[in-house]
Amino acid sequence: MGLIDFVKGGVRELAIARPDDKKGLLVYKHPDPTIPNKAQLTVGTDEVALFFRDGQFVGQVGTGRHTLETTNIVFLNRLIDSFTGGGVFKAEVWFVTTREVAGFRFGGRIGDVEDPKTGLAIQTMVHGDYSLQITDPIQAIQFFGQRSFASDEEFTGWFRQLLLKTVRDRIASLLVHKQVPLLQVTSGALTEEIEREVLEGVKVHLDGYGIRIVRLGNLVVSIKEEDEQTLKAMYKDVAQIRLAGGLAGFQQLAAGKAVMAAGEGGGRGGDNPLLAGAGLGLGMAMAQLYGGQQPGASPAPTRAAASPEERLQRLKSLKEAGLIDDQEYAAKRAEILKDL
Repeated sequence: MGLIDFVKGGVRELAIARPDDKKGLLVYKHPDPTIPNKAQLTVGTDEVALFFRDGQFVGQVGTGRHTLETTNIVFLNRLIDSFTGGGVFKAEVWFVTTREVAGFRFGGRIGDVEDPKTGLAIQTMVHGDYSLQITDPIQAIQFFGQRSFASDEEFTGWFRQLLLKTVRDRIASLLVHKQVPLLQVTSGALTEEIEREVLEGVKVHLDGYGIRIVRLGNLVVSIKEEDEQTLKAMYKDVAQIRLAGGLAGFQQLAAGKAVMAAGEGGGRGGDNPLLAGAGLGLGMAMAQLYGGQQPGASPAPTRAAASPEERLQRLKSLKEAGLIDDQEYAAKRAEILKDL
């Protein structure tokens, strides 16, 4: 080894800092537990340095450049290596990032969820990203198990599973307890509410680790395109059932659709899921259900028919909600106006 190499090696031993290529890690462990007396410790503005010995926390040093000697940092007295006569400290030094770190991604299936409007179980997925922050470095190191990570993959993998579980629970709450239609959840209209509830729900699991998820980003709850089309068609039929006044009106509506579908689809019943195969029977059951009557139950007491004015108002609401198109709106409106 030449003189220059020897000098460079000595400088490295005397300079304790996180290397530039490790700046992206949440935690970084200095590789050498033998630290010369009067070594220079450099701690970045967005991190703290923790000192451990034999697995026990000894002390921490904040932002700045520090000379490691006992007259300067008192807790170093507990780290003196007796075999060197005070010339060396024995310690594991951890650098822990304390700023908010963004760009972590999560996503996957959250399972079959039942749409409260149709009763169908639909495979639902979610993806997005999140940022996190270490709020208690000592607790966070205990979570990491005092290992030097080459990457954060193992750590963030655990977070992804935790987020998926929490998102699944919150969406189930919206569908089951609040009876929110699944298409409203996947539309993005409730993204802020879902994010808020997920952050609150995941907080319970992380408080003991000294870590928090600060915010979610680009959160998307989705279903397959074919499932979305099926739900839209069924929502539309449910709306028409209500507008038609229940089962009797739906039977007339279904008969008319069947005639049109036979002409358009060669008698196959078209692509409407309520008219294909056993779909008509499902439509009848839905008519009973949304008319306030369960399939197979005794007929419910007859209710007073809605006035033409009320029917026109409902029809307008359906069009504004996008459940019927302009042609259907015009045809139904003309039919109602005849009753005036």
